Amino acid sequence: RSSALGALERLGGLRHHDLSAALADPSATVRRRACELAAGHAGVPVLPLLADPDASVVEMAGWALGERRERAAVPALAALVPAASGHADPLCREAAVAALGAIGDQEGLAAVLLSLDDKPAVRRRAAAALAAFDGEAAEAGLRRCLEDRDWQVRQVAEDLLSPG
Repeated sequence: RSSALGALERLGGLRHHDLSAALADPSATVRRRACELAAGHAGVPVLPLLADPDASVVEMAGWALGERRERAAVPALAALVPAASGHADPLCREAAVAALGAIGDQEGLAAVLLSLDDKPAVRRRAAAALAAFDGEAAEAGLRRCLEDRDWQVRQVAEDLLSPG
């Protein structure tokens, strides 16, 4: 069923009702593929999949929402982010932070800043996401990244703070 979705998309025959049905499929593999394809189908509701029991589906739903720049998803994405109270899987938190950066809505800034205390991959993604935000808080977050123990986080901050 997952492969069939991809084939339908390549043939130009994938319809919203096909994707909607696939998002409710019992197979996580099918739901994950449907989320991926839904990134190009704005009318298909992906937001509910942020609560999917399978982490790979949540990760892909976060990615799709970021690709679609869905501002309505910002509160749900932000809820996934805090390491202590958000999603247990760091890949889901990373995808949520990336989506918040892609959307760039100021409402997501606090969650991105919280991510600066997470695992290195999430911190790197948060540092990159800060480029989408304006203001003192975002700049202070980037300056904080200059002192991060991970060299890649520091490098992202240096690149974003350097003039030119």
